[in-house]
Amino acid sequence: MSPSPRNLLPDLAPWRSSREFRLLWSAGAVTVLGSFLTFVALPLQLKELTGSAAAVGALGAVQLGPLIVFGLYGGALADAFDRRKLIVWSEAGLGAVALGLLLNSLLPRPAAWPLYAAAALTSALTGVQRPALDALVPRIVPHEQLSAAAALNSLRWQFGAVAGPAGAGLLIAYAGVEAAYALDVATFAVSVLIGCRLRPAPPSHGAKRPSLRGIAEGGRYAWSRKELLGTYAVDLAAMLFAFPLALFPFLAEDLEAEWSLGLMYAALPFGSLLVSLTSGWTARVHRHGRAVLWSALCWGAAMAAAGWMTDVWLVLACLTVAGGCDMISGIFRSTMWNQTIPDGLRGRLAGIELLSYSAGPQLGQVRSGGVAAFTSVRASVWSGGLICVAAVGLLALALPKLMSYDARTDPHARRRRAEHAEPGGPDTHAPPDAVSEAPGTSP
Repeated sequence: MSPSPRNLLPDLAPWRSSREFRLLWSAGAVTVLGSFLTFVALPLQLKELTGSAAAVGALGAVQLGPLIVFGLYGGALADAFDRRKLIVWSEAGLGAVALGLLLNSLLPRPAAWPLYAAAALTSALTGVQRPALDALVPRIVPHEQLSAAAALNSLRWQFGAVAGPAGAGLLIAYAGVEAAYALDVATFAVSVLIGCRLRPAPPSHGAKRPSLRGIAEGGRYAWSRKELLGTYAVDLAAMLFAFPLALFPFLAEDLEAEWSLGLMYAALPFGSLLVSLTSGWTARVHRHGRAVLWSALCWGAAMAAAGWMTDVWLVLACLTVAGGCDMISGIFRSTMWNQTIPDGLRGRLAGIELLSYSAGPQLGQVRSGGVAAFTSVRASVWSGGLICVAAVGLLALALPKLMSYDARTDPHARRRRAEHAEPGGPDTHAPPDAVSEAPGTSP
């Protein structure tokens, strides 16, 4: 097909065909705007309270433990309970955490420890919520529209990620961090009200209660799918070595451009936004594994260039390119997962997926802060980018199944297409192979 402007525009089919997707998308659009206000305000407040790059980077370490525990358990919950209830109640919990940050910021002498506590609680609640969100989308969106749904969900996130940090810089400068926290609380209240309008999403017939055995069953299935393992490994490497967000307040200061902090946070999602706005071409890509690998390589190279640059506008340009590469990787990772994983295992696999794309950034903040403490801020950024390129290159050699994956011929993707073609789809009955596909179980 020719690359005409019409073919590049985002595909709105999921929005038109599914009321549930419209509600889920709208609730997320409201939440993400407020969340990114806090995303900027929290590390900035911690920097002002401590003045330490290592202390800000330690936020990642605080978030990692809850993310691992609740990410895996949240995936099991998503397969065993009503996914709508998990989404709404965890959203309410996240709003309560934002309220706690607001109350702390209003004290005459705000303490630093509540910021770490809030980071840990946010990580735990995200671990419960995100698998339910991810597992719900393939139920409410037709199989052939899952790539479009991934792009639209990313587009929603990116609008908030661009507007939130950019607005946060101005808002915090004129009204303080407490104004950012207050707006975040308000957005959570709105999103909870929208989420309550979602229809119930009960588990598949025959779903078992959450257990360590059930979590292990999901792990065995993931281990048997080397192409899925490859997507997890590539994303983990990219985020671990080349995700220096904790250093942005210090990088802006090093470049003598403190005014650019909000723009730095906004540059990554702005690059992603540019890709999403021209994402019509993604439906015509079938070798998703290769797309994931190439975009991760370009992400690392762009981050290395950002560390070398001395002009703030060139740094912002490199971060924008990196954000676009991350978006491409995210679209095709999500498409591979949603098009090939059985519904009865989707929550647990979403929990593993959550660890791959969330634990990496948390560890990446720890790595970048620690390296910066021993070397310099800029050295931490460019060295991480180079290590990312090397690590992804090695993974490309070690993961031939990821390189050869083709959605047109993959047996798991073909099986899911057949299920969606049946009357009622996979949301009314457990897939006939949800158990038989899991290694170590009887057909």
